[in-house]
Amino acid sequence: MSTKVDLTSARRTFYGTGMDGIKRVRRSRVAAKVAAFLNRENIYGKMQATPVKERVTSQLAAAMKRKKISKSRMAVLLKTSRSQVDRILDPKRDSTVGSLQRAAALVGRHVVIQLV
Repeated sequence: MSTKVDLTSARRTFYGTGMDGIKRVRRSRVAAKVAAFLNRENIYGKMQATPVKERVTSQLAAAMKRKKISKSRMAVLLKTSRSQVDRILDPKRDSTVGSLQRAAALVGRHVVIQLV
């Protein structure tokens, strides 16, 4: 199951009440306006990256738990500090792809990045 956040691809309709009664509004128009606003505020990229990072870090933490690897042991294996492992596992902090790949390799997983 992949996490996909795309505000501009929604095509469903919803109904809202306006001054003149019930008004049909296409969600794609609303989503496009929201996406435009987020782009103007320079936060659209972060809004899209956060759910992906949350999913990757939760999968990495689950794999560490299954393999019974503690954060301290992971730090030794990665040849880094425990605070760096905390930063890798924190979904709100930015991590390099290389760091995520090295951590994933230690638990028998790999990171796949693709453009959709």
